[in-house]
Amino acid sequence: MQSGLAGSIGIGMQGPAPMTRRLRRVAVGVVVAALAALAWAALAPIVPDSHDELFEIPHGTWARRMAGDKVEILPSTIRLTLGANDVLFLPNLDDVPQVFGPALIMPGQSLRLPFEVASTYSFACSAHANGQLNVIVDPPIERGWPTLLWRARHWLGKASTTVPQTSR
Repeated sequence: MQSGLAGSIGIGMQGPAPMTRRLRRVAVGVVVAALAALAWAALAPIVPDSHDELFEIPHGTWARRMAGDKVEILPSTIRLTLGANDVLFLPNLDDVPQVFGPALIMPGQSLRLPFEVASTYSFACSAHANGQLNVIVDPPIERGWPTLLWRARHWLGKASTTVPQTSR
């Protein structure tokens, strides 16, 4: 028989309260869901909407460069992955033609350059400040940790380039 304050509020030798059991079940459910998501991210095949990796040459690039502005519109190295983002897509939105490797991209035109072999490629590039651009094409992604790491880099890269819209 329970007596005193402990007996009147239901504290005794009955085991953990039902709320504590529910919290444990919820926590276990969250952990299981997180592990399932990680397993999917590591083992599911990568099926991109598009294999194109877009890098635009913006309008006014040539004029800014001629005015002495050090314009960096393209990274010095572009990294692609076979089977995921293995086509370099370069639209020329500038007013003047741009040279990329052996190709001349006229204003308003685009260059789609697919890659089928993993390697490092060097191109002459008039849109780049130093006139040179390297493209590293990585082999297809293996399942497991490499897939998980690729997805993390890809998602984080997209998140860092997304600029939130502000309402006026």
